[in-house]
Amino acid sequence: MFREQRPGKITPAPAPHVPTVVELPHGKLNAYENAKKQVSKIAGILKLTENETKLLVTPRRIITINFPVKLDSGRIKLFQGYRVQHNDSRGPFKGGIRFHPQVDLDEVKALAFWMSMKCAVAGIPYGGGKGGVIVDPKQLSKDELEALSRGYIREIAPFIGPDKDVPAPDVYTDSQIMSWMLDEYETIVNHHAPGVITGKPLDLGGSKVRDYATAMGGAICLRELMKALKLKPGKVAIQGFGNAGSFMAKILHSWKHKIVAVSDSKGGIVNERGLDPAEVLQHKERTGSVVGFRGARKVSNEDVLALPVDVLVPAALENQITHTVAHTVNAKIVVELANGPTTPDADEILRRRGIHLIPDILANSGGVSTSYFEWAQNLQGYYWTEADVLGKLDPLMVSAFNDVFNASKQHRVDMRTGAFVVAAQKILKAERLRGRLKQ
Repeated sequence: MFREQRPGKITPAPAPHVPTVVELPHGKLNAYENAKKQVSKIAGILKLTENETKLLVTPRRIITINFPVKLDSGRIKLFQGYRVQHNDSRGPFKGGIRFHPQVDLDEVKALAFWMSMKCAVAGIPYGGGKGGVIVDPKQLSKDELEALSRGYIREIAPFIGPDKDVPAPDVYTDSQIMSWMLDEYETIVNHHAPGVITGKPLDLGGSKVRDYATAMGGAICLRELMKALKLKPGKVAIQGFGNAGSFMAKILHSWKHKIVAVSDSKGGIVNERGLDPAEVLQHKERTGSVVGFRGARKVSNEDVLALPVDVLVPAALENQITHTVAHTVNAKIVVELANGPTTPDADEILRRRGIHLIPDILANSGGVSTSYFEWAQNLQGYYWTEADVLGKLDPLMVSAFNDVFNASKQHRVDMRTGAFVVAAQKILKAERLRGRLKQ
């Protein structure tokens, strides 16, 4: 069910220079150093004290675990994992668990920080957390993956709970893994506790709309920006045709936008006359890729970013719009449905070129907002219809969008900086009310 709602009234504003990305000697971006630079930037805008700045960037708790898992071969293998609990001034810690071979502590710390910011921007009563295990899940059997999931949750069980820390799926984790983790936690505490984890299947207390909530939240933000700029539905290119990207295509198509390009890991397709997202998805399910869809020409993922469109939606991986790529972007609006698809130096280039960008901590916050709805339903034991969830998500996203845009106008900054300003103010206010900071 996709519905229109009335917009807020706001006007856009310019933004100052954004610091360049911090890069390690081996070339990997240091996410936590970039997070600290973002805090340093808003510290100047808000005139924060050293203590306030330190509080915003420093996790309250870092949990490092090493736990054994018995493999199908009978061999015992030791895995390392983390759970970082960043800030809980506004509510329980909240954040996903990822299984990935390149997980490292700085990455998890940065992701936990950004979750604190995202939850504050969305106005939901959560703090930020994040977890991860250093593993290539593609190398594990289903039984080994279940054993890994249960082993991880056993280690962090004392630190999580519906009123402490609420994990969720992330990279290479899904509703099945959440089901195993929920079952393991409930076995440990010896009672039902569906609110300990979100992103669950409907049959175990999941929420309707959650499967397309990230896309819906981004679509609502785009709708509000286009109304503020007095723009009509136009041409859209979407990089990434996974869950978020495919649902974004369906929603915007139903809202009279013309989807002219989509892509996946194997390449992209373009048809200036428009693509039917449902038919493209059927083709991908049959063939394994959008490439080869009838009536569309093949292009690269990089080509999709440079197409002349009204709206560009990076919905795939991080760091796709780099300093170089930013010069080729040919869209009026960029909607960051993925996490971190635009590098900080690319932000500045897009701003100078007059391209409006809706940042990830706002654009994709529909996902965590609906996770909040799932948690609330679990605590009540009362479950809502799809219309109920959409009726709550839309005004929540509109309010978050207006807060960010008004902050960007007030401080004459880009929307990303405006989002961090909004989040920091909310978190610091909660810290002062609790007495953790001087009034």
